[in-house]
Amino acid sequence: MTKLKLGPIEDDKPVKVTLELPATLHRDLAAYAEILVRGTGQAPADPLRLVVPMLTRFIATDRGFAGVRRQNKAIR
Repeated sequence: MTKLKLGPIEDDKPVKVTLELPATLHRDLAAYAEILVRGTGQAPADPLRLVVPMLTRFIATDRGFAGVRRQNKAIR
């Protein structure tokens, strides 16, 4: 099994955001979603549902961001 950075996608109350993605990024998200389904056994998901967990993981693992945030508590 391929080791991906994302695990099962949690269901959470969404906030509506509209954004445009380049076609290549959308294709990559669709491919990632398909691989994720194979690895987790979940039902196929809309590739756009990957954006939130990916951004969450990116922010959580960005050491530079965490350091600045610790130094300046006003940034929330």
